Amino acid sequence: MNKQINSIIRQLHEVHHGLIWAGPSYKKKLVKVDENKLFVRPLSSVHSIAEIMAHIISWRKDAIIKLKTGRGELTDAHPDNWRSNDELKAIGWDKIQEEDNSTLRELLELIQDKADSFLDELYYDPEFEGNHPYSFVLEGMLHHDIYHLGQIGLVIKLLKE
Repeated sequence: MNKQINSIIRQLHEVHHGLIWAGPSYKKKLVKVDENKLFVRPLSSVHSIAEIMAHIISWRKDAIIKLKTGRGELTDAHPDNWRSNDELKAIGWDKIQEEDNSTLRELLELIQDKADSFLDELYYDPEFEGNHPYSFVLEGMLHHDIYHLGQIGLVIKLLKE
């Protein structure tokens, strides 16, 4: 049985593409942003939308590695954690969106056939320096995505002022 896994899949999908009680999904928020503003930092201490999305993608890629190998690679100090706007502009928004969609799809496909007991299996997390159950990273990805969805909402608001 995979009731918990299916719940995680549903929630991650809804946060990115569906209907959530807390407000607009990533898809609904991002479609309204002028492409010229995606790489703009509204304040020097606030990340651009592109920087936030690349950050989300980096951690999702690491979650995929954890699911495949049982060991993560990314830490807060890693250069892929927060990539520069200049680097991201060179990649382009279309590629960033494509990578966001493909990594989300890959993550969900990796867990869709897992039993709920998988959530209790352990992987090694270098950021938290120890072994943790897969529920920690999967629920963490959901929390992380929701946190940054709110952050993007604030960036959009600041960009309009």
